[in-house]
Amino acid sequence: QVQLVESGGGLVQAGGSLRLSCAASGRTFSTYGMGWFRQAPGKEREFVGAITWSGGNTVYADSVKGRFTISRDNAKNTVYLQMNSLKPEDTAVYYCAAGRYITDSYYNDYEYDYWGQGTQVSVSS
Repeated sequence: QVQLVESGGGLVQAGGSLRLSCAASGRTFSTYGMGWFRQAPGKEREFVGAITWSGGNTVYADSVKGRFTISRDNAKNTVYLQMNSLKPEDTAVYYCAAGRYITDSYYNDYEYDYWGQGTQVSVSS
């Protein structure tokens, strides 16, 4: 079993940056693909990006491509989401998720087995 804890959220002005961290428990973290999702008030949870177990491949939603970067450090059992050029529409609760057998449907939340509790990101205009 994997437990995930996000941190690093907060309030930032438009154009600013934040780095979210997702710390995982468990010795098998390095075998899991990881995803980031977000949910804004009144909206459905949406895919932000994902990274393979090795960190060799990443994929992003069009809305964040070129602004957000996902990385991972398997030695520290941590995955990161670097968010630059933040916009008010990026305001949401951000969740990390772990999936053992992620397919080409990586953008769907059902691909992931474990979820963190979320961290709030608020971007002011």
